[in-house]
This record gives sequence, structure tokens and C-alpha cells, in this order.
Amino acid sequence: MAEIIVLGAGLVGSVIAKDLAKDHKVSVVDKSKEQLEKINHLNTICCDISNTEYLNNIISKFDLVIGAVPGFMGYKMMLDVINAKKNIVDISFFPEDPFKLDKIAKQKGVIAIMDCGVAPGMGNIILGHHNLSMQINNYECLVGGLPERREWPYEYQAVFSPIDVIEEYIRPARFVQNSKIITKEALSDTELIQFEEIGSLESWNSDGLRTLINTMSHIPNMIEKTLRYPGTVEYLKVLKATGFFSYEEVQVNNLKIRPIDLTSKLLFPKWEMKPGDRDFTVMRIIIEGKEKNQDITYKYELLDRYHNNTISMARTTGYTCSAVANLIIEKKYKKTGISPPEYLGEHFEYVNKYLKKRGVNYKKSII
Repeated sequence: MAEIIVLGAGLVGSVIAKDLAKDHKVSVVDKSKEQLEKINHLNTICCDISNTEYLNNIISKFDLVIGAVPGFMGYKMMLDVINAKKNIVDISFFPEDPFKLDKIAKQKGVIAIMDCGVAPGMGNIILGHHNLSMQINNYECLVGGLPERREWPYEYQAVFSPIDVIEEYIRPARFVQNSKIITKEALSDTELIQFEEIGSLESWNSDGLRTLINTMSHIPNMIEKTLRYPGTVEYLKVLKATGFFSYEEVQVNNLKIRPIDLTSKLLFPKWEMKPGDRDFTVMRIIIEGKEKNQDITYKYELLDRYHNNTISMARTTGYTCSAVANLIIEKKYKKTGISPPEYLGEHFEYVNKYLKKRGVNYKKSII
């Protein structure tokens, strides 16, 4: 039994904590008393871990740290944890280059696994798994988390902080085509894609490949696209063009504010998952290439729904993270430095088995 601390008591962090608490001694820290009060039977600590000194004091006695803070806090949080010489598994999906922390993590002897969710996360692990035995030519990942009830005006709910979701709408989308990195605006190249049980969803370019662009640079074609209900892209483009997602301050009366802060504040109650709300996560991965000198195409499909009072996006993200946490605790993964999830390809069966036990099933087929 290990002692684990989860940084962040949000919808995903709390699910990770409860899952790991089945086999380990788990504590949860958050600056929100309201969030901590929702977590029963676990030790909770109310503290602002953006303060490095506070963070160091809190994590000092723990064997492993789980990072489940908003993306804008993620990079500094991970740096602080590495400097404290603590192993960490992180789901904050921060925008900064994680490999800038690789050297110091190796110097400190720290295992730091990042982006350990569903996509990025399990999708990367699947690709890393096939990369061990295939010459891959094409990788495509379509993924989205959506409410079961389509409710005007947004037909969307979020388990992450609104500002992190908005990042998907404004960060330039990179993908790889014929071994060249292509950059387009987020929300571009909209397509309607059909899914069994769900119907048509709208896909669009987002910057979801992240580390794969560098770590899998030998693959000539790679793309990830986000899925939403049809019609979503149009209103997002309007909000974006009007400036609601801008980080540039504007003056309103005698105050200077960033539009994105106001937008996040307004959207949070609109996007918040409320008691009784249900969601689903849908993902389709296509991997094409050669295996044993034969052309082959693998397809992975995920359709996960709200289950046992746990929202799907928290299940699919959180259980991937807790599976990887157990890999470190069991000393099955020992690589120091920064590890994106594609480095865990050889542990695909372990993670997949862990997810199946919790009802998260990736259906694999050859097409």
C-alpha cells in the first residue's frame, strides 16, 4: 500500500482519488472547501498549492503525486513536484513544452508521466503499443466528451475548467501530413462523422497530437480531431471572431479585463455538470501500416457512458491515470524524466485490463 496525494479535487481528481483509495492510502488537496466536502472517507487538505512552499510541505511524506489541476497551473506544479523529488502522474494537459522539464527530472531521479487521460492519454498508449510491432503510415484519432441531453444554447458540458476547454478552440491545430507538420486554425476542416448509437457528430481540427508530433515523427500522417454535436463550430467561431476568447486586456469603464476571464466566468455555470446530468465519451482510432510485411489496419472504438454515479469523461480520463499510477507503485515503470503516454506502449495490456475491470472498453478490430 502506497501513500498517494491527489492535487485537485475536481470532477476528475476526485474520481482518481476514490479509485486509488481502494488499494492505497490517499489524500486530496484543493483550495476549495466546497470541492473537498464532496469527497467522503478520504483525508482532505485545504490549501493553495500554487504556493511552492505550501506544496513542498504537503507532498513531503507521500510516495506518489497525482496532478489534477487546471492546465494553466500544470507546468509550474509539475516543476515544483520534480524539484521536491517526487514521482508524478499528471492530467493537467498544460500548454507548455513538457520536455523542458526532462533534464531536471532525470537529474532528480523523478518519474514524471504527463497527459495521462483518454486523448491525449490512452490513445497515445495504443499508438505506442502498435509502434513496437508495426511500420505505421497513418494515425487518426477522433474523440469527444458530450452530454447525453442536448440542451440549448451550447449542447455541451465540461468536466474541466472552462478556460482549459476554450484553449482547444483557440490554440492552433497541428497535424502531420506526408511527413510535414501542418498548422491550421482550431475549428477548421469541419466534417460530419457517423457513429453507431450516437448518430452524426461534427469533427474539427484541434491540437490534440501534442507530444506525438516529436516522439512519433517517423509516422508520415497523424491527426487528431475533436467531436461535438453538429452546429457547435459555427457559434464557437462567432465567439472567437468577436474576441470573447482573447487574452488581450480590454478596458471596460475604469477596469482592464481579459475577455477570456469574463467568458470563462459566464460559461462555467452553463457548462457545469449538475447532479443528475449524464454524459458519454466517444473515440475512434485508426492505425494503418505494415505488420510482418503485410498491410493492416487496426480500429479501436470507445463508447463509454455515465455509470455508477460517475461521469464518463472522469472515468475514461481518471482510470487511465490511476492505472498508470499503479504501474509506478508496482515498479513496472521506472523510466526517469518526462514520459508522455506513448512511452507506455509496452504496458498497453496492463492499462487496458485495468480499464476493462472498471467497465471502460476499447473495442479492437481489424478492417
